[in-house]
Formats: sequence, structure tokens, C-alpha cells
Amino acid sequence: MIAARSARATSSPGYAITTLSALGAEARAWDALSARAGDAHPFYGRHVMQAHAESGLASPDLSILVVRGPGRIEALLPFRISYDICGLGRPVALPFVSPFITATAPLVAAGPERPAILATLVEGLREASGGRPWRWPLLASDALGRDLMAAMAAAGWAQGEVARFARPVLDRRVDHEAFLEGHPHRARLKDLRRRRRRLAEGGTVTHAVATGGPALAEAREAFLALEAAGWKGEAGSAMACRPAHATFARALFAETAGPVRVRADTLRLDGRVLAVSLALLSGGTAYLLKTAYDEAARAQAPGLILEAEIVRALHDDAFAERLDSATTGDCVLESLYRERETVVEVVAVPGGGRHVVSLDQRLRLARLEGEARGEVKRLLRRR
Repeated sequence: MIAARSARATSSPGYAITTLSALGAEARAWDALSARAGDAHPFYGRHVMQAHAESGLASPDLSILVVRGPGRIEALLPFRISYDICGLGRPVALPFVSPFITATAPLVAAGPERPAILATLVEGLREASGGRPWRWPLLASDALGRDLMAAMAAAGWAQGEVARFARPVLDRRVDHEAFLEGHPHRARLKDLRRRRRRLAEGGTVTHAVATGGPALAEAREAFLALEAAGWKGEAGSAMACRPAHATFARALFAETAGPVRVRADTLRLDGRVLAVSLALLSGGTAYLLKTAYDEAARAQAPGLILEAEIVRALHDDAFAERLDSATTGDCVLESLYRERETVVEVVAVPGGGRHVVSLDQRLRLARLEGEARGEVKRLLRRR
């Protein structure tokens, strides 16, 4: 537990450390922060974090840095202290991640108070880590990510980039025709239309959307079954193969009335489920977190056909302003989505990097680790 700096009624915000279980008792205040956080990602919202807790993927005593203003929560970040190669075995601090979290920016209220909130958050980050470095993966280089890095720099932190990648995203146009106009991969779109026509030769193709009730539960269970029946099931990595992951899926993709909502899109042929996409909606963005398809119909690319249907629905129904592929690497949506969001991994060191291990050394070690993991993945793909 760290020393806390309390918020006074008429002054700047203060910070403290709490736990996941304790913060869960402040459901209304937590949801209110998510609603006030503008275009923030959903992964540190109450619904997602409590799904982690219900499934055992997050401990009830998981530490959460909380910034409070008068009568409300202004920011929060779940985190942990761990041993890391970039510290030569010494402890470092990291935002909480799981296999189902694809963004790690803190949840921060939007508005003119944000600079003061971030300054307090950075002060709390230093205390939370005991002055140790932070290794921060999956940080989008959007306005919040840049503002967070600027607040660290203003507080004298040294920072360096370990790696980056471009995540496909899609901003809604005025209509679907505007999306198609000048698309850089028109041949790919033509191929998808051809595949859909061939699919329709075998029966009636339908696209259905569920956001709650029995239809949402049915779509979720269809997803679990499809994923388990494919190569992920054979490899033992499908969500249904791991009890904790199956519990997480059922807790996460369930009807919710809070600021983080759920959407399931299903592609069927004569009623037979061919593909299911499960998404989280937050701050005007739909995060397409999970997709599974019937591998027996692989030649017709039902997963990509469904993604194209979701793009059309985005423009026809305006259910969001942006689609986020929620990928952590290469993605088949690169030929469909027109925009890119840069996602970085950084190491940030309080006190200007004056530690036994220099910032440059930490970055080199972290990059070597990343290269080794990439090589392992390539070898597994070959096998």
C-alpha cells in the first residue's frame, strides 16, 4: 500500500491505491467515470474488469491506482508489480493485461481538468511503483496516449519506445458508398462480393445482430462452439477449452446497461451459423474482440464476409463512429479497414532514468525479448 494524497474539496485531485474488489463496491462512480472518459477504451471499465474477476483472470486484490476529485473518480489504472527482463530481474510496474485486453491507457475523465488529473496520475504512478520503471504495452498513440507521455515528461520521467505496430481501424463515412469510393483494396472488396454471391447460391444468407436477451446468449454460445470446432480447439487455445476463459466469455458477452455495451453479429446460411463476431462498444467505438467461423466453409471466407456486413451496418445503422480491430499484431482486416492507429510499447522511468540499469539498456533487453517471442511464434506457425 502506498501513501495517498487526498483530494481536498476545492483543490487539485488526489490519488490512492485500492483493490478491484473494493472499487467494485463503487459501481455507480466507476460507470460514471467510463461515461465521462470520452472515447476511452472499455477494458478498464467495470463490466470488463468484473468479468476478469468472476473468471479468476484477475485477483480480487488486484491493485488499482485511483485519482479522485471532489465527490467523484477522475482516473484509474489497474496495475501489478512484476519481475521483468528489462529490469534484469528487478521489479517493474505494468498495467494489468490479459489475453483479452488490447489497450492499456488509463481511464481518465475528459475535459479541461484532464491535464491536472494526468499530473496527479503520474505522481501516483511513481509512488505505486516505488520509483521503479513502468513497462507499458499496447498504448495507443492517440490524444490520451500523447497527453500521458507528455505528463510523464513534464514530471521528469525518461521514456523510450520498445516497439510499435499499426492497428487497423475504420472511421464511419457519410454512407457505405463513400466508404467504397477510392478504397485502396477494391480488388479485395470485389472478391468478397463474389464469395458472398457464391455462398448465396447454396441458400439464404442472413446477418443478424444481438445486443441482449436470449439472442445474445445464443450468439455467444455459437461463437464458443465454432471456435472450439476449429484449429484453436485442436490446439487447446479456444476459449471453450479453458474453464476460466469460457467463464470470462459468458460474463463479458452478457447484456449490460452500463456505459460499456456488448454486440454480437452472426452470419447464417439457411439458419446454419457460419460466423460470429463479438464486440464491446464504448465511447463511440466498437471493439471487435473475437470472431470465429465455420472452417468447413473456409473457401467462402465467411468470417470476412461477416466483417464486410458489419462495415455496411456501421454505415447504415450508425451504431458506432469507429470500428477497432482490437488486434495485437497482423490482422486479416488490413485489406478492409482504411485507417490505422499506431500502438506502442514504452518503458518509462521516474527521476530521469537514473537507475542501476539505464533506460537504453532496458530498451535493448525488452526488444530482444520481443524478437525472441516473435521467432517462437514464427516457428509455431511453420509447424
